[in-house]
Amino acid sequence: MVMPPTVSSVLHEVRHSASLLDVLRDEHSLAHEAARGQAPPVMRELVAALDGADELAALSAVHGIGVVVDDEADAVLSRLLSHPRAFLREHAAWVLRSRLPRLDAIDRLVQVVAAGGFSGMLAQRTLESWGGPAGDHIAADVLRGLAEVRDPQARARLVETLGLTGAEAADQALSRIALDPAESPAARARAVAALGDRRGEAGIRVVESLWAADGELGAVVRLAATDLGMPAADAPDDDEPGLRIAQLFLHADIDRKLSRAGAGDNGGIATLLVRLGDALAARTGVGRVLTVSRGAPERALAALTDRERHVLATVPMPGPAVNAVDAWPARVAVRRGLRRLLRAHRVEVLHLRMAEVGSLAAAEVAAEMGIRVVFTLAPDPHATIAALERTGGLRRDNFGVIDEREHYWFRARLVQRLAAEADHVVLFPRPDLADDLRALVGIEIGDPAGRYSVVAEGIDLKVSAAAAAELSDPAGSLALTELNALVATLPAERHGLPLAMSVGRLHRVKGMATLVQAWAGEPALRERCNLLIVGGDLADPSPDEREQLDLIAGVLREHPEAAAGLLMPGHRPNDTVARWLAAAHTGIEPPIASGGVYVCASLKEEFGLALLEAMAAGLVVVGPDAGGPATYIEHGVTGILARTGYPDDLAAAFVAALDLASRPASSRVGRARDRISDGLTVESMAGNLVGVYTSVTDPESRS
Repeated sequence: MVMPPTVSSVLHEVRHSASLLDVLRDEHSLAHEAARGQAPPVMRELVAALDGADELAALSAVHGIGVVVDDEADAVLSRLLSHPRAFLREHAAWVLRSRLPRLDAIDRLVQVVAAGGFSGMLAQRTLESWGGPAGDHIAADVLRGLAEVRDPQARARLVETLGLTGAEAADQALSRIALDPAESPAARARAVAALGDRRGEAGIRVVESLWAADGELGAVVRLAATDLGMPAADAPDDDEPGLRIAQLFLHADIDRKLSRAGAGDNGGIATLLVRLGDALAARTGVGRVLTVSRGAPERALAALTDRERHVLATVPMPGPAVNAVDAWPARVAVRRGLRRLLRAHRVEVLHLRMAEVGSLAAAEVAAEMGIRVVFTLAPDPHATIAALERTGGLRRDNFGVIDEREHYWFRARLVQRLAAEADHVVLFPRPDLADDLRALVGIEIGDPAGRYSVVAEGIDLKVSAAAAAELSDPAGSLALTELNALVATLPAERHGLPLAMSVGRLHRVKGMATLVQAWAGEPALRERCNLLIVGGDLADPSPDEREQLDLIAGVLREHPEAAAGLLMPGHRPNDTVARWLAAAHTGIEPPIASGGVYVCASLKEEFGLALLEAMAAGLVVVGPDAGGPATYIEHGVTGILARTGYPDDLAAAFVAALDLASRPASSRVGRARDRISDGLTVESMAGNLVGVYTSVTDPESRS
């Protein structure tokens, strides 16, 4: 006889699951049993799992406790906020959001907010959800915290949290902080911004008092005036016809020249959104496109009245620019900035693309304002989790510690929520799309209601054509002159070799250290070509960039002879990269021979725009054998597909690519460019997306 499942049996399955993703995908099983079981024995089982060596089971237990209807469950979650294991504190702060307010938890949550980080965002989010029934108590605890805390950034976080409560005492306290010249600039700015959100007389009085302020505080004051309905400038022309679309990636420094491409989180998505925004704005029926990234308050204020067809708009995020993984604490500021932009430009459809703070905040704003949402669903972070588990970097005994840094569990849940709530879901083409999404994400896409569309990304072929044209006069091209000078720094015996290139962020998922290891460790490779890695802010590397640079330095210590052929100039503008790709294909005599290749060593690529750009330049490419690249790289014809996360496999594919590149190129290059022209251009992508946007904004689709 088959015994019915219990919390004990489901925990056993969690501890012995075939993969980490099985647990993330099926977490509802434990929650179901925890919710229907007898509370005392269920709690004993779950509490016992909290301190075990299996960190994945410990996190599962926290979420199981979150559905137990019992006072002891609330008490345990509250105590977990002070647990020595940081990842348990973090998930407890998250899970408490689904519970009723608990007074002893409020004080602990306020302390977590003051400490900052991702945990602070989760704690603040929970306090905000409790702010109605427990608003006065939360405000009192926050004010006590402000009386004790002196650190300027911690005070700013507490001030921001105070602004989220419904307490009447908050207005008076926020006004006092905003007007206090002895208070830190960060706290004053948060107080002003919060008063703008609260839309009351107190905010108007503060804005009028501070109207003459200059610098960042002055810009925040004028943004708050906009939020309060005090016209600070003319609004954009509301009579302009056509669909109004917004797309966002907040973790990039986006400009028309894409000058920061490859630095920090300024990857292919930033390049895509600028090119795509231009292509969308050129389509019939589109009135305005907003491409939203991060930026200073002054730029955010100017964007509110920008009348261009394609507006590069910005949202202010407190403090210095940080990578996406560290940007979650900006949730409230991001939500406020997006609400302001979307209202000013009367946006009708919002396209979200990934599980990060921008999408989290934007989904809230869209629901509040009745804006239609399109979400591009990719198995991220799911594919990354699977790849790291395969290569041994992620295990159940270190999942909690790594999740504390990467937030995999929260991001996976956010992907599922965004996909479920979106008006339409866009998918990247993959060889086994339905099976992959079922296996990785746990989502079935056989929806008869037509909520899913497959839309390939695309590149601007005009950029590749312009780059190729400059090869006729290399001396007259600044980009090619710079490339020549780079290669000239290598020893003379390295001149006249083909160039292998890779372009992208210096991040563990992009595998740049793995690429250097594969090339440096194989004499047949390093003696056959030079390796050029374009990407990263080498002058001021982020923690992720520093990690990759340290790994690469370790490879060079092991293979010191490889340093003679390795070039790492850091990030370059997209147009410069296009010219370097063209030069790697044709060569520039005497320093660079023809027959170069492009190698992508990513653990996973949802689509791979840099691979497409390399193919358009005429290069043989090496790409991952899963995900989007497998739909357009012809193995053995236009490139080589490989398990790019494994150095030995990558090295073998690298050799095969060089062999392929040494053969006559015209037929191969023509085939690659024909493939791109057939549905992989940014123009075709824009056309497909306009069809999606039109369908979700059609009044009949709302019925």
